[in-house]
Amino acid sequence: MGLFTQKTFLALGFKHEPPSAFLTLDFKIRKSSPPTTMEEERTLQKRKFYWGNTPDEEEYYKLHNIKSTNAFFASPRSLSLFTRSWLPLTPPRGIICMVHGYGNDISWTFQATAIFLAANGYACFAVDMEGHGRSEGLKAFVPNVDDVVEDYLAFFDSIITSADPNYQNLPKFLFGESMGGAICLLIECNRPNFFDGAILIAPMCKISDKVRPRWPIPEILMFVSKFAPTLAIVPTADLVDKSVKVPEKRIIGGMNPMRYTGKPRLGTVMELLRVTDYLSRRLSDVNIPFIVLHGNADAVTDPAVSKELYEKAKSKDKSLKIYDGMMHSLLFGETDENVEIVRGDILSWLKDRC
Repeated sequence: MGLFTQKTFLALGFKHEPPSAFLTLDFKIRKSSPPTTMEEERTLQKRKFYWGNTPDEEEYYKLHNIKSTNAFFASPRSLSLFTRSWLPLTPPRGIICMVHGYGNDISWTFQATAIFLAANGYACFAVDMEGHGRSEGLKAFVPNVDDVVEDYLAFFDSIITSADPNYQNLPKFLFGESMGGAICLLIECNRPNFFDGAILIAPMCKISDKVRPRWPIPEILMFVSKFAPTLAIVPTADLVDKSVKVPEKRIIGGMNPMRYTGKPRLGTVMELLRVTDYLSRRLSDVNIPFIVLHGNADAVTDPAVSKELYEKAKSKDKSLKIYDGMMHSLLFGETDENVEIVRGDILSWLKDRC
């Protein structure tokens, strides 16, 4: 049998067990070991989608009882940004505006959550941020997060204020993973009371000491970044290895053709340090209703900071979920059973507010 068991299909968003033919999708991955030959490596890299080469996207969405679109959006800075929507076939319960994390994009495993939420009645929208996925910009270079926030606001505004009557007067929520969680909080700072709530998955409100470069490296990098911000030389471990628990899923995450695999760029790292330092000082200003979800084995973002956010935020409606033994990639990289737990908590939180 291939990698996708019945539980895996349910965890990826199917509301019912898939046809038996799809239970034998072969990723050519074995639990015992990753690929060991160049031929196997090349075969893996040719996979078209995170679920395999078949079915195609349109058929895959139909199997989930949703529809999906993609297009390019011109940002206020005239950047061409790639966007996707995942929509229920019935009038939606709410709108979810989604923000991916550093080095990631919206077309690989990130969309598994969007598919799941759309299948449960929520209209989901996301955009590849500057320098990520299929959007314009130097790969993984984010020189100014404030500009990225404006890009997201412009895109989400275009959806929420659209002429589609299905979207009028619906509750609207932010959803962010890792760096995307930080961007969601910055969006709320920029546009307070515009969104009805936020779902923050292992938010990067502060760079974890476990991955922050040690002295004197930050000081040296800051100096060099003034002259060469695009240099990709910051030493750090591979984030997939640090984020994803299940070995088979680690391989799938690494197969993403749009994933950035180089070292972080100086300008991006300095900008993330600036933004997270800013956010860590403003946790008490957070007033949006939110749920923050974090694994206590996360080595990328610090679960202690999520606890601090929960304790300091002045939001009256706030929830905290800390999962024992779970790592950074809560919604894909964990076991299927753990993914189902996290998804269930998110869905329960949404249903209580829609």
